[in-house]
Amino acid sequence: MHHDARVIGVWKKMWYDTYTIRRAEAISDRQEQERTMNQHKQFFQRLGAAAFWLAVWQCAAMAVGQEVFLVSPVQAVRTLLQLLPQAEFWQRVGFSSGRILLGFGLGVVVSVFLAAAAQAWHAAEVLLAPVLQLVKATPVASFIILALVWVRGASLSVLISFLMVLPVLYGAVRTGIQSADPQLLEMTKVFRLPLGRRLRAVWLPAVLPAFRQGCSVALGICWKSGVAAEVIGLPNGSIGDALYRAKITLSTGELFAWTFVIILLSAGFEKLFLLLLDCVTRAVTGGVPQC
Repeated sequence: MHHDARVIGVWKKMWYDTYTIRRAEAISDRQEQERTMNQHKQFFQRLGAAAFWLAVWQCAAMAVGQEVFLVSPVQAVRTLLQLLPQAEFWQRVGFSSGRILLGFGLGVVVSVFLAAAAQAWHAAEVLLAPVLQLVKATPVASFIILALVWVRGASLSVLISFLMVLPVLYGAVRTGIQSADPQLLEMTKVFRLPLGRRLRAVWLPAVLPAFRQGCSVALGICWKSGVAAEVIGLPNGSIGDALYRAKITLSTGELFAWTFVIILLSAGFEKLFLLLLDCVTRAVTGGVPQC
């Protein structure tokens, strides 16, 4: 009797464990389905919003009736398709992308260094605060005109992109550093963990989420300010130079086509960079990179 009761108890436990596992799997599958449905719903909502504003644009262009003032989206896309096979188009894209992204990369490196210095030394934080506030408050056009005194037009977009992203990324890294768990930091001191393990266990998991958000904002600012610098500095072979030429020749179709290119480049580089950053974050925090 005692043996039979024990067998029955084991079978009951096995049945309960199996039921629990299957229930958890069913809940997980249902949550995954709901997440997928929400993603599809958001995609179609965005697609519908884009179609609505394209229709408004088309109606406005038809109402104006003069392509010099406002081209239709169809004409803008047609002009873009005419530009794509041209070697000059890709040379301009490469010229501007390289310099703007170089400015962004310098901003990343310098902002991380300055944020770490400000965390380590209070004097550095005090000295950096007015400079970064000045950079944030000064209009981009003023920086561009001042910078033309010191640098060539070809290097102007690098400097302006760097200056515009520096305060954003500095603030993001500082926010991440300050959000680190004090108890974990105390434990690293008690157990005297080496710098590499402290970075991986405490600092990087705290900093990377805020840094990701800052990069999402900074990449958009970087492209807008960099192209604005090119429009004023007019370096040969740049996207900004092409925009200015389209404006003075009243080529409104090219003006809209190049604007499309800037938007696509900005969005594409942002998605790619954030994807790579997510892979790094998962690797650092012990997750499985799904890149």
